[in-house]
Amino acid sequence: MSADLAGMGVAVVVPNWNGRRWLPGLIASLRAQTRAAEEIVVVDNGSTDDSLPWLASEAPEVRVLALGQNTGFAVAANRGIAATDAPFVALINTDVELAPDWLARTTARLIAEPRAASVATKMVSLVDPGRIDDAGDILRRDGVCEQRGRGRVDDGRWDEPGEVFSACAGAALYRRAPVVAAGGFDERYFAYLEDVDLGLRLQLGGWSCAYEPVVARHAGGGSSEALQRGVPALTARNTILLAARAFPPRWLGPVLYRQASWLVDAARHGTLGAHLAGVAAGLTGAPAMLAERAALRRASVVSIDVVMPVRPWWGPQAGGHPESPE
Repeated sequence: MSADLAGMGVAVVVPNWNGRRWLPGLIASLRAQTRAAEEIVVVDNGSTDDSLPWLASEAPEVRVLALGQNTGFAVAANRGIAATDAPFVALINTDVELAPDWLARTTARLIAEPRAASVATKMVSLVDPGRIDDAGDILRRDGVCEQRGRGRVDDGRWDEPGEVFSACAGAALYRRAPVVAAGGFDERYFAYLEDVDLGLRLQLGGWSCAYEPVVARHAGGGSSEALQRGVPALTARNTILLAARAFPPRWLGPVLYRQASWLVDAARHGTLGAHLAGVAAGLTGAPAMLAERAALRRASVVSIDVVMPVRPWWGPQAGGHPESPE
């Protein structure tokens, strides 16, 4: 390890909710890192499996913050970040296993790029490592968060370092200071899109997100299938909240187009009830977000038009994830 890397403290924060079945693989991959973390903190969201006994007996080096109830990913991430003073903080999902050089390469990238607030990594499927799960996120003007490469064969297209809009917080390294200054993850989101929302605020504040193609294997789903509100409702709600606070009125057309297309898609896939519940919750929360628009604009040093350039939001060039494996 170089002297530069040795001088920068790195903490790993793992939000956990009933993730006992994934913990052995995660902890083994953290122990195998070529650049060890100074601290590993598991923030437990009231797990009812034997996550806590297992950590106590099998991973005594891990510090556990037991919140006692399921507060959601955003709260757990914020509590973990607040629990350490390390300048770099890795957020890792319970159902992730990291390549041995993951911490070394992401840490080196943040050191090399002082204007980067985060590093996104190449997340692949745990069960099919030849398929991309997420290679950095892109936020479009219709409200879609495009996960680069999701569901596609890992054929080398995502092997070049570069920049992306934001990092998937399932396996990302953050520079602690700008994250804290931006207010951390918005806890009203509970789960889903809170990392994209933070990425937007960091970009508006003049920070960038680096992409380093070091591998994190992700099972996907994890404990999300047991969430009370359900993924469709949460994503529908949180998309509306994000757009209400940040998007200019002139983008209303693309947003409404996408909302209509999602209604049709939800009806086709039998999730219309959950989707409508999420839309209703989003509209209920929108006034509070609208009231924060002026403060967000005042805090911005980069125009949202620069941060979110024009991209196709309809037609074959709009992207999307494949309906079936390639």
